[in-house]
Formats: sequence, C-alpha cells, structure tokens
Amino acid sequence: MELETVRHCSGCGVTLQTAQPDQSGYVPEKALERTPIICQRCFRIKNYNEAMSVALDHDEFLRLLGRIGQEDALVIHIVDLFDFDGSIISGLQRFVGTNPVLLVVNKIDLLPKAINWNRIKNWVQRQAKEHGIQIVDVVLVSAKRNLGFERLVDEVGQRRGKRDVYVVGATNVGKSTLVNRLINDYSDMERELTTSRYPGTTLDMVNIPLDDGKHIVDTPGIVYKSRLTELVSREDLGALLPDKPLKPAVYQLNAGQTLFFGALARFDFVEGERQSFTCYMSNGIKIHRTKLERADELYADHAGEMLAPPTKARLADIPAWTKHQLRVPRGQEMDVFVSGLGWITCNSTSGALIEIHAPKGVKVLLRHALI
Repeated sequence: MELETVRHCSGCGVTLQTAQPDQSGYVPEKALERTPIICQRCFRIKNYNEAMSVALDHDEFLRLLGRIGQEDALVIHIVDLFDFDGSIISGLQRFVGTNPVLLVVNKIDLLPKAINWNRIKNWVQRQAKEHGIQIVDVVLVSAKRNLGFERLVDEVGQRRGKRDVYVVGATNVGKSTLVNRLINDYSDMERELTTSRYPGTTLDMVNIPLDDGKHIVDTPGIVYKSRLTELVSREDLGALLPDKPLKPAVYQLNAGQTLFFGALARFDFVEGERQSFTCYMSNGIKIHRTKLERADELYADHAGEMLAPPTKARLADIPAWTKHQLRVPRGQEMDVFVSGLGWITCNSTSGALIEIHAPKGVKVLLRHALI
C-alpha cells in the first residue's frame, strides 16, 4: 500500500513510501505508527550503524542547490578541515548568487593542541578565496567535541535577519551533526537528523521551522568522487577517517626514497636535498618506507597484505593509480594534499620534486602549509 498522504522521513527528509524496499524512502507499514517516522535506511544507521546505498544523481543535487540563489537567505557552507580542499564546493558562488556565505570549518579537534587559531583562520580565508568563494566570516568548530558552537549560534543570529538559513556541504563533513545543534538552539522540534559516517545520509531538503516562520534548510551532501573516502569500501572508511587528534609522523628522507600509505597512495621523493616530511593522516593508515627503485616490486608483491588497507580482496574495487608530479618551490612551506587521505608537509624550504601515485580521479595538489 502507498501512503495516502505525502510524508517525509524526519531523519533524512526523503519522501516516504511503503512499496519498494530497495528504493529511497522505504518504510514498513507497521512503522507508520511510530512518531517521528523514519525510513528504514535511517533506522538502520541509527540502530545498527549500517547504511543501505541509495544514490541521488548529480543533476538532482544541482537542481536542489539551484534554488538557493533565488531565495533571500544566509548560506552556511560546512567544510572538513581534514579534507578542506576536497570538501569545499568550488562552484558554490554561482548557486548562491549574492546571498552571504558563512564558512564553518569542522573537525578542528583533529589538529594538535598547540596551534595558532588565528593563523588557521587566515589560512582558511586564503584558501576559500583561491576556490572563488566570497565569505562573510569563518567559524572554527568541532561537532564531536562541541567546540565553537556558541560563536556559530551568535554569528547566525547576527547575520540571519529574517531570512531562511541554508546549510550546504559535501558528504561526511559533519553537516547533520551541526544542523542537529542548530535545531536545539533555534527550534523546539524534538527530531534529529540522521548522522552517520556514510556518504549521502541526507537525501532531500529537510526544512526545520524557526519561531519567526522561517526555516533552517539542510541540503543533501554533495558526493565528490575526487575524495578517497568516496572510493573505498565501508570496511576501510573507518581507517581513513580519523576520530582522534592526528599524530604527525615525521620522516627524514633522501632523494630516491618512497613512502607507502597502505595500498591507497604512494609518495616518491624524487629530487632534492635530504629533508624531513611530516605526514598528517589517520592512525589507521600504516606508513611503509622503502627505496624508490624497489617501490614497484614491493607494491606488486605486498599490496593488500603488508601494504594495507585495503585488503587484497577489496583492492580490485579501487581505480588504478595515476602519477602526479609536483615541484615544491624554494623558500615556501607547502603541503602535498591527497583528498580523503590527509597531507604531507614539506618542512624544508630548499625545494623538492615529488611524485604522488593515487587512485585515478582523486584530487592531489600542492598548497600553502596549514600547520
């Protein structure tokens, strides 16, 4: 039986249906008596931490985002500090028009404690400008540790006026967790959005009414295939996504040495003076050092075993590697960034020639050092 009236999942916002279990919005008929009603997918995420894969195509994402430019709204763009250049929406400006954008940077709890937060904020502003996004301010937060939220609530209060608030971001940046906090501060609704580690949790626009008749509108997370986190299996996602402060791993390398990051990527120091490199990535990624001349052979013999994750069985699901050549200029502190994996800081200013091998399509770039 189909639902007689159109109802929406209070967890992810999708239209509910009772006919097709393998499609988005499915809910068993007996679950319709519950309040609030959530779809089977949200139920599984909440109770068993398992997700069913439901896709929303890219055109649909663009259609949903395209509405924002026609509204008078405050836009909150949430990015992941750990995957900043992989999670920022470079084309956002053309969707939001002249609406003000507040950039909220999540997962600051992953950085070492002795950090200069003003420098981090300046770095974020500079990177946003390079991505072509005009922002009114930056708010640094940790959804996990509940840091920076008072400031965010104050900023929204000052900048919103009598407008709707649209929340946008890529998948897995902590968007739903942050929206849940906004619900607590701005709305008397008891429901919470479904939060999980799985990409694409929010499937449709979720409208949360505010006291003045306006809404907080949570949009679906945009799926970027240029992030390693979108390519690995769910079993390996836990190893990639750090849940504790990063423990920087420092390696003194001579030219002609290689670092393997499991079987997910490879860093070759091709040319340059002996220098140190600091790796910022999840503790679940094992780093293995070898000579560049042995690297191909080592990968052929040990990928999926000594070099893991992923395991040998899951290695076939990841695209073949592409080589990226990067020249680190003299006199500048730079990061080699691999989207979804983390980054490697070149600590010397003497310059270097680096080659990165990563799955085809994964974003690899050279940027100004974050730390």
